[in-house]
Amino acid sequence: MKKIILAIVIGLTSLLQAQNTIVGTITSTKNQPINTAILTIPSIHLESATDENGKFTLSQVPLGTTLLIVSAPGYKTIEKKLLIEGKLTTISLVLEETVIHMDEVIVATAFHKLQSQNVMKVEFETVKSLQNRGAVSLIEGLALLPGVSQISTGTGIGKPVIRGLSGNRVVVYTQGVRLENQQFGDEHGLGLNDAGVESVEIIKGPASLLYGSDALGGVLYFNPEKFAKENSFEGDFGQRLFSNTLGSNSTLGLKKSGEKWNYLARASYTAHSDYAVAGSNRVTNTRFNESDLKTGISYHSSKFSSTVRYNFNALNVGIPENGIENQTISKLPEFPKQQVFNHILSAHQHLYFKNSSLDADFGYVFNDRSEFEDSNEAVLKMKLKTFNYNLKYNLPTYGKIESIIGTQGMVQTNKNYGVELLIPDARSIDFGIFGTTNYDWEKGILQAGLRFDTRKISTEENGISTEEGYFKALKKQFNSINASLGYKTNIDKKTTLRVTLASGFRAPNLAELTSNGVHEGSNRYEIGNPNLKKEQNIQTDINLEYQTDHFELFVAGFYNHIKDYIFISPLGTTIAENDVYEYTQANAKLYGGEIGLHFHPHPIDWLHIETSFETVTGKKEQGDFLPLIPANKWNSTIRSNFEIKKWLTNGFAMLNLSHTFNQNNSSVFETNTAKYTLLNLGFGGKIKVGNRIFELNLNGNNLLDQSYFSHLSRLKTDGIPNIGRNIILGVHFAI
Repeated sequence: MKKIILAIVIGLTSLLQAQNTIVGTITSTKNQPINTAILTIPSIHLESATDENGKFTLSQVPLGTTLLIVSAPGYKTIEKKLLIEGKLTTISLVLEETVIHMDEVIVATAFHKLQSQNVMKVEFETVKSLQNRGAVSLIEGLALLPGVSQISTGTGIGKPVIRGLSGNRVVVYTQGVRLENQQFGDEHGLGLNDAGVESVEIIKGPASLLYGSDALGGVLYFNPEKFAKENSFEGDFGQRLFSNTLGSNSTLGLKKSGEKWNYLARASYTAHSDYAVAGSNRVTNTRFNESDLKTGISYHSSKFSSTVRYNFNALNVGIPENGIENQTISKLPEFPKQQVFNHILSAHQHLYFKNSSLDADFGYVFNDRSEFEDSNEAVLKMKLKTFNYNLKYNLPTYGKIESIIGTQGMVQTNKNYGVELLIPDARSIDFGIFGTTNYDWEKGILQAGLRFDTRKISTEENGISTEEGYFKALKKQFNSINASLGYKTNIDKKTTLRVTLASGFRAPNLAELTSNGVHEGSNRYEIGNPNLKKEQNIQTDINLEYQTDHFELFVAGFYNHIKDYIFISPLGTTIAENDVYEYTQANAKLYGGEIGLHFHPHPIDWLHIETSFETVTGKKEQGDFLPLIPANKWNSTIRSNFEIKKWLTNGFAMLNLSHTFNQNNSSVFETNTAKYTLLNLGFGGKIKVGNRIFELNLNGNNLLDQSYFSHLSRLKTDGIPNIGRNIILGVHFAI
């Protein structure tokens, strides 16, 4: 597979190219040059920046119509269609000031439009912003966003939850390819490090039209860090320290770009001791350490662009089983523990034709997961190899109609090497074809799409039929046809309405189909069901947004009906003193939404007031509540932006109150969870020392050292609270 990707890249770079260039100037409405503007051509991932005079250059631009996005902090983002006919195109653009949010290009949806022009509402957040809010890890940062939560096992293991759906119902994309890392397991975390990740986009709702099976609950789309600006070299170093876990995180990045070739490399290392609950007692074996390496190379011309990235991640994490026992600050996990090695190789190609273009993404993911009980001999060892591809042909634009057709698929093999088996050796093959159309007229935007998918699963027989750990050979095929329809309209200049109706599906995973044994950490005997049907859902989303220069309000509601929802249920019997649970199905529904506002009072330019409320309810058809549904949450922040003479710029200070309500809507094998309120503070900015600029941030999370239980914490059943007070200090600077 690696040789195939390399051959594609070498073949493409052998084509002869012609250089086309855009030059120009970006100014404000006050006729002042803007030296912070970023110019992007999303279709070819080409980016440049203005200099101190507001001037810029974009080289190797394809002929024909090109969409240019211009953004800068404190200014409204604009998009402009340019007709590139000759070797030199000169433009001048003026940006208007704004104090709310920048309008971002959304990559996770089909047409890579600005958020304001997108039919589907997508949450967008930079990783830097999440770190400035005190996030310890990438998944903890995601849980700060409305509609997103995490199932956690201490601080080292976290699984994303989108509007009450988790596990295989949430698809994760990184480097443009699908991440597969045994998501079925409760103790299998996200498996991504925030170093080298630029931003995240979150689709809340079925996205099977673009991503196939499993995108039933939503998509997390991680955008990798960008290459350096054209003809430049960039280097940076960052360090964060954590008081609660006595932890540290270090990252070093180097980037160099020319007119056509771009290179980058980033390495990071993270180590944490056992986390401390309120009152300073540490939870035994919640420690972990993680090494991460990301590299990339890119080539672009006026005919095509090509990007190859590689990510290696090594995670060594303890599995807490003994509660609060030995108090130690060691960062080396003891038994039982997990070691996970993850390799991600991706290749993205974009070819330009006269009036159309082709996107081709290829990915190879190798997940090597081992579990150790009481010695260095792995009792559980699984190797998961996944090759996936995604081809999208952007048809010639017909008037105001844009269309895409494509095919997408995956070949996956799972192999066991340990003495214990959670799932059998297996092979899965996915194949899908789809088409989607976007019609943009003066009063609104209409988008529709249709997709067909098939998934084939075959497993090998293992063990003795009368004993625990026996897996019967299995061959299954699941087919599905899904559709989506979205409409966006500007009711007036300040009010936007988005309505989406979409269906999705999920084929049952190997654990649900084949389990036969005691599940680690749950003290229950789990039995799979080979007769499970695919889950099929349909969801309606309504989003209403009102925005002025100083006030922003959003209201989002959803209703999600899932046919044949898969869940685990007790049988009322025991095997070897363990309660027996079996996977079964029933229709289910989830409903709720988010509401929030952002107020920037005039003329107090330095003050921002933000608040949001989120709620979700999940029920089975017979009335029982679904498991792992997050409690309602109300989050409020007061933030100020300021400068102190010339020694601190881009300064910020914030006070955050996060209130989580009682969760009394528990499933039959969950317990209710009491409400709690956390106080968080943050401060930061850029400090100039000589000729060097340091970015500093200081955060205090759970400053009052509140003892609390998250409803989605796997340690809650053992009476172990979540993390206590945590002070985080971060510094970042160019080298």
